[in-house]
Amino acid sequence: MRHIPNLLCLLRIALTPLCVSLIAGRTWEAALWWTLLAGSTDYWDGWLARRMNWNSPLGAYLDPLADKILLAGCYIALGMAGAVPWWLVSMVFSRDVLILTGVAVVYKAVGRRDFPPTQSGKLSTAIQIMAIVAVLGAKAGFFAPAVLPVAIGAVAAGTLFSGLDYIRVGWHMMKG
Repeated sequence: MRHIPNLLCLLRIALTPLCVSLIAGRTWEAALWWTLLAGSTDYWDGWLARRMNWNSPLGAYLDPLADKILLAGCYIALGMAGAVPWWLVSMVFSRDVLILTGVAVVYKAVGRRDFPPTQSGKLSTAIQIMAIVAVLGAKAGFFAPAVLPVAIGAVAAGTLFSGLDYIRVGWHMMKG
């Protein structure tokens, strides 16, 4: 039972190609439901790990990896489908590159290996997932098109704030 959170992460990874294919093919309603299912596994794996104390060293790596795979795939597909602007796709990727670069710099400078996610990082991930659902819902006709600029703005703001927060955290790690 204690491996259920890890299995949910693996399910998120396994569903990503389907979600990407449906988004790229502009099959909006099916993409909405499958992506909603994939995105919800992020909530449930974390909830189970905390609530049931089913956390593991593997899960600490697998969860953010599954998030990155799903988000990267979906944002690229949304960009390809013309559903979100490419600058937003670039912004989402740039934050992740910034984080990975920061991790490498801090590790090289001070040898620190543990990099727990920040609250702003968790919030940014949640906003990015909700925005994908909002964009797909608008494209499928479930939400008004006015949702699109709100979702795009929320992702931009959350991504920027989170990126700056990771810089702050990395700076403090470097200083000791």
